[in-house]
Amino acid sequence: WFLRNRHGPFMLFVSFLHVHTPLLTTATFPGKSCHGLYGGNVEEMDWMVGKILDSLDREGLKNQTFTYFASDHGGHLEAQGGSAQLGGWNGIYKGRKNTMTLHEGGKGVGGWEGEICAPGVFRCPGVIPAGTVIDEPTSLMDIYLTVVHLAGGILPQDKVIDGQNFVPLLQRRAQKTEHKFLFHCCGSYLHAVWWHQKDHKYKCGAIWKAHYVTPVLRPPGARAYYGTGICPCFGEGMTHHDPPLLFDLSRDPSEAKSLLADTKPR
Repeated sequence: WFLRNRHGPFMLFVSFLHVHTPLLTTATFPGKSCHGLYGGNVEEMDWMVGKILDSLDREGLKNQTFTYFASDHGGHLEAQGGSAQLGGWNGIYKGRKNTMTLHEGGKGVGGWEGEICAPGVFRCPGVIPAGTVIDEPTSLMDIYLTVVHLAGGILPQDKVIDGQNFVPLLQRRAQKTEHKFLFHCCGSYLHAVWWHQKDHKYKCGAIWKAHYVTPVLRPPGARAYYGTGICPCFGEGMTHHDPPLLFDLSRDPSEAKSLLADTKPR
């Protein structure tokens, strides 16, 4: 494929079935990881990503190809086989496995960070300095504007584009994302809003998150949504918050303590 397209612009999009239930691996990888079948999935996907990058290197395309590796959601905590965790882990973010907070979950739980916050890995020698770490939130909607910019393309002028070009962030020419708001939906229903408070006499640079709707987790007290395996997005399975739950992600990224108007009026 690279041989046929290496002399002109190309885009290769690869969606892996790996690290997604049902977990699949070839006969080469099961049993090698101390993390069981899930670990074997990670190792096999790593091997396949390596094969793609090796092909780019071999065809002399490494220095002129922008490579982005991303996930569409956090760990699927609801995926379990007996005592084995089959759907990953979300670290400090709500939706992690080792917490007793009632409102939490993994995949398909609206706006909690464990559902929507996932890392991205970039490679573009000559454009992105090696070892660069960015902790500003970006969106998969940003890929379109970023790729158009890198390819020297022209954006359509007859519609609003929701994303941002994040090349300035990757090159450290910008310190903050251009996003002011990010809206987090479950299906077509708005569950939460992220606000980057850039300039304010009270707190410059704060990141706030308001939750208007959260799932009622089943069974009660569960660490994830173990009913149907994914929240219903609306209806009786949801709790509506008025006023909304409010978190200061810049100080509380795990969304452990909702701020209250009577104790935090500003």
